[in-house]
Amino acid sequence: MMFLVAAVALFVTMVLILVRLYAGPIVYDRVLAVNSFGTATVLFIAVLGFLTGRPDFLDIALLYALINFVGTIAVLKFFRYRALGDIPQMPAHPGEER
Repeated sequence: MMFLVAAVALFVTMVLILVRLYAGPIVYDRVLAVNSFGTATVLFIAVLGFLTGRPDFLDIALLYALINFVGTIAVLKFFRYRALGDIPQMPAHPGEER
């Protein structure tokens, strides 16, 4: 019964995070909401695994957590530098060669 209450609470939390995702005025609010949604999803998968008696769902939850972390870092890097690869270094003084 306790895991069912936790699952419902996580579902409500995920709905509230989606509201924040659409209401976020700046891109960093939206990235934070997506990251929070991913964390809530990891918890939801883990609770669902306990509810159904399938402990192998924890492996799926851990994999999803790693993908969520790497994806968040990649999105933040893209929004900061507008590129995902190497960032070219700017010359120290104008007119100087690299």
